[in-house]
Amino acid sequence: MTDDAEAAPDGAYAPFGLDPEEARDLVEDVVDTADGRVVLHRSAVLGDAGAAGDAARASATVMLHGAAGSWTTWLPLRRAVREAGADASAALAGPLVLIDLPGWGASPAPAVALDVHAASRVVHAVADACGLDRFDLVGHSLGALVALHVAAQTPGRVRSLGLVSPTTFSALEAASRPWHGLRTVPALVLLRVVFRVLPRASGPLLAGAARFGLLRALSAPVFRHVRRVPRSVLEAFVAEIRPRAFVAAVASGVGYDTLAWAGITCPVAVVAGAEDAFARPDDLMRLRDLLPGARTTVLVGCGHFAHVERPREAVRALSPRR
Repeated sequence: MTDDAEAAPDGAYAPFGLDPEEARDLVEDVVDTADGRVVLHRSAVLGDAGAAGDAARASATVMLHGAAGSWTTWLPLRRAVREAGADASAALAGPLVLIDLPGWGASPAPAVALDVHAASRVVHAVADACGLDRFDLVGHSLGALVALHVAAQTPGRVRSLGLVSPTTFSALEAASRPWHGLRTVPALVLLRVVFRVLPRASGPLLAGAARFGLLRALSAPVFRHVRRVPRSVLEAFVAEIRPRAFVAAVASGVGYDTLAWAGITCPVAVVAGAEDAFARPDDLMRLRDLLPGARTTVLVGCGHFAHVERPREAVRALSPRR
């Protein structure tokens, strides 16, 4: 199966900022897990008793942000879903659970920095707390890696899998072989080095640089056309860079067994940018070798935030084919 390559008119690039209006139907909740306290935003109907609540819980989608992200990273995609309508976007238009993983967003840092295994346990704990026996699962970047792990470890619980700009083979290999990673995904390796050397100072330094007009320069590695990205998106990206959590997330990839993904049996849809600094084109080919039924879409003129840079195209790529 070959990639679907999809371009978009220039005016369609990063069309939406982080508009709080897109969260108007969500309620904030807190779940205490063995791996840390989790702040989440969920569709209100998931808390209802009776038939309406049961139906909502039976069709819910859990969404996982990436590193330097939080639940708000999904707001542009929600706007695109609303434009597309329920029929066009299927599960993405249904009840949602948007998780801030411990150490990210509003969720406090855990006693032990989260790795992919702990993050997967958190997903299950939140799903249990929300009454979700089975669910659709969508993840971006690091969240996509966690989503793959969840689906591989508990294949009967994940109904479908959506991967947005996933960090997979190249990123995992760079974690184990940094010198090799300098050639394949240098942006990832250099960030890890800086954050390891200056774990406490790098956060304040980034915030200070943003205040002095370097916001777009700091964000340039992950967005293909950073000057066209709404300021609210860039501010959130820089604010959510958590050096310790980032280093722990990368380190958790050391020795990770990607062959476990071959056990994933649910439908899988993948959307990624052609100019993603944290992935290589052959990552998707290797993913298809393990998951022959996966649908993959590559977005031309797009970096590491496909759901923000090309949200309308991302909705189409993640929606079930009819």
